[in-house]
Amino acid sequence: MRRILAPSPGIRQQMAEVPWNYQLAGLPRALDPGADGRRDVALGSGFTGFSAGSGEGGAQGTVGPRPAPLAAEKKEKKKEEKKEEKREAPEPPKEAPVEQHPEGAKPQDKPEEPPSLFLQKPGHVLVECGKEVAVQVHVDGSQLSARPGVKWFKGKWLELGIKSGLRFQFKETFDKEKKVYVFELHVGKVVIGDRGDYRCEVTGKEKSDICTFNIDVEAPRTEESENVLQAFKRTGEGKDNVAGELDFSGLLKKREVQGEEKKKKKKDDEEDAFPPEIWELLKGVTKKSEYERIAFQYGITDLRGMLKRLKKAKVEVKKSAAFTRKLDPAYQVDKGNKVKMVVEISDPDLPIKWYKNGQELKPSAKYLFENVGKKRILTINKCTLADDAAYECAVADEKLFTELFVKEPPVVITKALDDQQMFVGDRVELQVEVSEEGAQVMWMKDGVELTRDTAFKYRFKKDGKKHYLIINDATKEDTGLYKVMTNGGQSEGELVVEDKQLEVLQDIADLTVKAAEQAEFKCEVSDEKVTGKWYKNGVEVRPSKRIHITHKGRFHKLEIDDVRPEDEADYTFVPDGFALSLSAKLNFLEIKVEYVPKQEPPKIHLDCSGKAAENTIIVVAGNKVRLDVPITGEPAPTVSWMKGDKLFTDTEGRARIEVHPDESSFVIDSAERSDEDTYCITVTNPVGQDSAILHIKVVDVPDPPEAVRITSVGEDWAILVWDPPKYDGGNPITGYLMERKKKGSMRWMKLNFEVFGDTTYESTRMIEGVLYEMRVFAVNAIGVSQPSQNTKPFMPIAPTSEPTHLTLEDVTDTTATIKWRPPDRLGAGGIDGYLIQYCLEGSDEWVPANTELVERCGFTVKGLPTGQRLLFRVIGVNIAGHSAPATMGQPVTIREIVEQPKIRLPRQLRQTFVKKVGEQVNLLIPFQGKPRPKVTWTKDGHPLDPKEISVRTSDLDTILFIRSAARHHSGQYQLSVQIENMEDQATIQIRIVEKPGPPVSVQVKEVWGFNVLLEWQPPKDDGNSEITGYTIQKADKKTMEWFTVYEHNRLTRCTISDLVMGNEYSFRVYSQNICGLSEVPGVSKNTALIQKTGIIFKPLDYQEHDFRMAPRVLTPLIDRTVVAGYSTALNCAVRGHPKPKVIWMKNHVEIREDPKFLMKNSQGVLTLHIRKPSPFDAGTYSCLAANELGEALTECKLDVRVPQ
Repeated sequence: MRRILAPSPGIRQQMAEVPWNYQLAGLPRALDPGADGRRDVALGSGFTGFSAGSGEGGAQGTVGPRPAPLAAEKKEKKKEEKKEEKREAPEPPKEAPVEQHPEGAKPQDKPEEPPSLFLQKPGHVLVECGKEVAVQVHVDGSQLSARPGVKWFKGKWLELGIKSGLRFQFKETFDKEKKVYVFELHVGKVVIGDRGDYRCEVTGKEKSDICTFNIDVEAPRTEESENVLQAFKRTGEGKDNVAGELDFSGLLKKREVQGEEKKKKKKDDEEDAFPPEIWELLKGVTKKSEYERIAFQYGITDLRGMLKRLKKAKVEVKKSAAFTRKLDPAYQVDKGNKVKMVVEISDPDLPIKWYKNGQELKPSAKYLFENVGKKRILTINKCTLADDAAYECAVADEKLFTELFVKEPPVVITKALDDQQMFVGDRVELQVEVSEEGAQVMWMKDGVELTRDTAFKYRFKKDGKKHYLIINDATKEDTGLYKVMTNGGQSEGELVVEDKQLEVLQDIADLTVKAAEQAEFKCEVSDEKVTGKWYKNGVEVRPSKRIHITHKGRFHKLEIDDVRPEDEADYTFVPDGFALSLSAKLNFLEIKVEYVPKQEPPKIHLDCSGKAAENTIIVVAGNKVRLDVPITGEPAPTVSWMKGDKLFTDTEGRARIEVHPDESSFVIDSAERSDEDTYCITVTNPVGQDSAILHIKVVDVPDPPEAVRITSVGEDWAILVWDPPKYDGGNPITGYLMERKKKGSMRWMKLNFEVFGDTTYESTRMIEGVLYEMRVFAVNAIGVSQPSQNTKPFMPIAPTSEPTHLTLEDVTDTTATIKWRPPDRLGAGGIDGYLIQYCLEGSDEWVPANTELVERCGFTVKGLPTGQRLLFRVIGVNIAGHSAPATMGQPVTIREIVEQPKIRLPRQLRQTFVKKVGEQVNLLIPFQGKPRPKVTWTKDGHPLDPKEISVRTSDLDTILFIRSAARHHSGQYQLSVQIENMEDQATIQIRIVEKPGPPVSVQVKEVWGFNVLLEWQPPKDDGNSEITGYTIQKADKKTMEWFTVYEHNRLTRCTISDLVMGNEYSFRVYSQNICGLSEVPGVSKNTALIQKTGIIFKPLDYQEHDFRMAPRVLTPLIDRTVVAGYSTALNCAVRGHPKPKVIWMKNHVEIREDPKFLMKNSQGVLTLHIRKPSPFDAGTYSCLAANELGEALTECKLDVRVPQ
């Protein structure tokens, strides 16, 4: 309910006498209860105040009932004062009418909605700029089986989780008794840019829910707004509280002044709507697309208003007093590289500071600060994802802002997509493997991106480096070319979805049975799940005591016991859901018994069942063959079987003879090709003999095709050729089936569903640069053969484009040197080399210039006719063939051009060339000139000795080589290059140096106190180089251990000090040049003795301070929330003496030598680096420091969040 505080009787009358609209017009927005209804205002001593809020009792912004306007004359006011005092306080406002419904009636019949996960939702939140705000949601845990995932958003897209740790913090608690989760969003130091709509998404395994709320940010309150009612005062100062009147004229004057101030303040608020660093970024933007990225990153929803204010701001160009060159709006660097940020200041004496995310940076190996004149440079070495942050440069009161984006290396695809062929209703799983875990990939179908929002049938799955696209119930519409893309590559795979086709592996065969025997029809189909029905002459067969129908795996059986004459009929098996039927006939063999005399010649009663006279029986390989031959004769005849020309007598095994009364049976359990032959049965008794011939023909699937090969390929096609199989299975070949797959894959994709009659097939829609393999199946009336041998791996490729920039580099009387650049398009086949051809001008006959391919982009054509004009062309060659030729635009005249000789002396040889004795001297001096010039070397005007100095000369340079330099090789060398009467010369000064000899006449000149003066003379041999200094050493006569006193001493004398009293010293000196110290030193001829003097040492008495202390935590560990895949570090500081031993623990288990963790200790600052954490790395981390005086422990919680 809204609280309404009644004013005193005197105030009530004054408020009643003033028109109501005039009262509200005189109040500023801070006092107008209808404006926002959020303030309590005191009106003098009589008016206690009023408050407006949201509740059941009234509408927001209402201040009691509106009194009727009365006359404003003073006389009437005084008369009415006493009457108004007796009146009662105004009645409270009436509640808003509530819509009534009759009992049992509902306003609308709405379906029951599932219960919400939120027990408590945040409403409208108002906060003052600069303050902190916390928002809580309560989630019902009884509806969830596990902890739900929570995401906070601002606007539609900005996820606040990426700003965790800056101003946005997230907390979570769980009440086990009530089963309630409490999630809290805490925003520190609220700015104007934080106002807007927010969203909280809670996602569990069973269900999810969303709630929205709004945060409104108001400007900070000033003293003027708080004391604005001072203008709302009474005119009678010394009168009673009941007397006097409200000074509305003063209030209106005050309001006019405040109106102008509000306009100025509103303009300032618009400029301060966003933090200053955002304005700095926006002002430095050059591309329009950057505006949307910055607005998206910082949650700015009013993009149009932002651009309007930015346009006004850009008109006023403010010159910086401290900076003459500012930072760029943003910097980008690859991970692992370094980046430099440069500013230029107006005064080089101004101090400068650098900040990262508000924290000051200190110089280190990571961050280098450089001062070059007025330039100030910040260098960040070995950038990691932790360096992706906002940076600030401050000089005095001026600041510059920028942002650094660290780019990770591209994600490449290590295992490509496979082509798949599926049937309608199958589950399809497309798999690809990338180089980085947790990488983002994009799936596309026929060039259109696939998302969960556009098509709910697609499911995306991640498993480490593997990514899956899953289609649970495939349809024909899912056929297409699927592509997966990363920021470093892509892969394509074709999916073909076809209707299921049922294959008959074994057909049912006709049967001939006798009375009381069993008839069995059996067939085999390719799908184990297919059911079917049996029909007899078109009428469905029902199971009974004599009739049994079974289905086991791919086999379907119909068994009829005790066969009767009425069972003779046509039997058909029809699979459910397929337009297919299998039929066979049951023949009933009726035996007639006739009276015969006792002596009866043998007779074979063979039923040919309408076959030809040869009695040929055709059987499918693998089926059972049973030849029941009825026999009569008296006495009982003897039976013999012949297979071809051999007598067959086996009664056991796969092929056998079974003897029954009045019949003989030849049985083959599983027919094979070897069983195909002519069988003869002969019956004999004393009365006579009879015989019959049967031909058994075994038919089978054909052998695989032979010699399967690829004859030619193109950019996306290949020609497949094969030979028919040697054995056709006894039936003509009806056609072929082809399949292909990518090399290394196990998935074969069918290329045709209808049999293909030819032995040459063109396969299309292939990906260039991918290795494929193909195979072929032969088909006859019985079935499909085994697959042929796979073709050799082949790659669809196309020839390259023509070479480019074909130019002439050099020409002589018989040769021409040309060069070119590789083709613009190489294709997947690359390039193997080039062919060069030439022809006479005006002729079409091109002559090859090379027999083998040239790999370099240059070639010298030799043996050309002098004076002729020739055209040249170059052809690129790869595995796909020859490219189009690149032809030179103008013919070339084969004639050498005379060029004046010139020596191009290298820079290092223009001054004295110095080498040490024993080193090699190898001088390469290029020159030019045509035809080939004559080269001459001399030393000091004399020819060179070929035994010691070697000279090698080519068309373009000459080489002077000395294997082991000696002192006598020093001197002045002259090089002469001559063509006819034209000549060029160059002089080279070579000096060969070695170590100098020892100094001479080393002696001690003077000894005083603890000092000695030592002098010597330069060495006689300086090693052909200037002496650069001397090295002096001393040795005590007692130990004779030499110690260096001076190095690089330039003078031939020195003073040696700080010698030990009572010792006698010897000295030696080494001379030094650019080769080093002399081999032998010069030793002093005399020694120096330091005399002793009396000295007494008195030690001071003092007590050492005990610096020992137990370990103590100076800076504890703090809880962290990090993003999976981004390396992080945990820091704390510990003090203790002696140096404590540090142990890091995860979930109270010590972390040992694990490459994922790196532990550092720098002056008591302890750091635990965690490389690319995963959700498994979340938990409680502890740091224990212990020494002999005690131990200290600090803990924190690490939460690893997986980005969605």
